[in-house]
Amino acid sequence: MASPDKKNFALRLDPALWEQIERLAAQELRSANAQIEYLLREALARRGIKPASSPAPKRGRPAAGDTDAGGDT
Repeated sequence: MASPDKKNFALRLDPALWEQIERLAAQELRSANAQIEYLLREALARRGIKPASSPAPKRGRPAAGDTDAGGDT
């Protein structure tokens, strides 16, 4: 289920491009959707553009005592 604060839209991609995105996403332990968002942010950053939205979520396990993990503590 999509986050309520994210914009939904249809995206048509060449099947070969989609296959490469899925492969890269699997290597980097992301969903294909998260990989596309990561690549878009990376491309914008190279152009000197920083989106006004919140930063990309942290990857991996939260550190011991991390209160920003969103779980019950």
